[in-house]
Amino acid sequence: MRVLMLSKAVINGAYQTKLTALAAKPNLDLTVVTPPYWQAEHGRVVLQTQHTQGYDLRVAPIRWNGHFHLHYYPTLPNILKHFQPDLLHIDEEPYNFAAFHAARALTQLNARAKIIFFAWQNILRHYPPPFTWMEQFVYRVSDAAIAGSSEARQILSQKGFAKPIAIIPQFGVPKTFAPSAMPRAADAFVIGCAGRLVPEKGVDVLLRALAQLQGVWQARILGSGPAQDALQTLARELDITARVEFLKWTDSSAMPRFYHSLDALVVPSLTRPNWKEQFGRVLMEAMACGVPVIGSASGEIPNVIGDAGIVVPENNPAALARALDALQNNLARRQELSMRGRVRALENFSEQKIVDDTWAFYQTL
Repeated sequence: MRVLMLSKAVINGAYQTKLTALAAKPNLDLTVVTPPYWQAEHGRVVLQTQHTQGYDLRVAPIRWNGHFHLHYYPTLPNILKHFQPDLLHIDEEPYNFAAFHAARALTQLNARAKIIFFAWQNILRHYPPPFTWMEQFVYRVSDAAIAGSSEARQILSQKGFAKPIAIIPQFGVPKTFAPSAMPRAADAFVIGCAGRLVPEKGVDVLLRALAQLQGVWQARILGSGPAQDALQTLARELDITARVEFLKWTDSSAMPRFYHSLDALVVPSLTRPNWKEQFGRVLMEAMACGVPVIGSASGEIPNVIGDAGIVVPENNPAALARALDALQNNLARRQELSMRGRVRALENFSEQKIVDDTWAFYQTL
């Protein structure tokens, strides 16, 4: 089976281990097209080539770099013509121009290859032209879709996509995300939060909850974004600055070290009219590292946590403070959630499971 995957996400070297594992499947010839860099909000993310064994990584020029809905790969039609895939895996939302451009290029070749796309979208939205036209074209010519969550699958169905849909998160947790061999020092209860510093991530709710927390604790907030100054001001107003540390965003390969420094990870996301949490990747990473997790009821968070952590109402600092207090003062409960979280991460979100499920879905086509 000749598979061509189009994915800007795999410029991250940590995500390439999925490709290496996928390429090891029998009779699979895998080529992956990715840009030399992506212009993200926090700066340019340059392609890493840490794990490129077993498949062909094609670096292709990209236009409208940094624009999620407008970017595309002008040389992709020639790559498709020469590679002649049996299956085109478009790792993009169907309303993006990159997805439309790739699907149209393949159909213009009169190829008999199958097409699948990926979707995280978990809110029912109807786009203005030309995005709605591109979306409907991708629906029409595609043979199947991969949804990152159960809510994403539901949205695809609501929008009229009636072909096979598999629920497979985009990337699983690599084996490097595991509990630390060194036990944590018990000098303070350390609470972590990681992600973009924007209002919908609810970090302000966490700060208000921390201000209600008794005992000896510390908080580490890892990330960057436009809300950082406001959050630091709020921490000063709440008189907790001395116990709250803001850390710059780090490479994915360094994230296990961050998780190992924590006693609990919090994801306090807030649902907005145009956004709700699509997954919460840091939850499954922390669980894989044996860190107890607390999340709000936004979007997919409760489905990710299951019975392996604590779910609290959105925008409720008092409820979050009670959940943190219950963990801070109950070592046995922390150890229980640590074990349950680790088991749930391995059974549902391990990189190997994502690879196996993707390969099985390929074969059904």
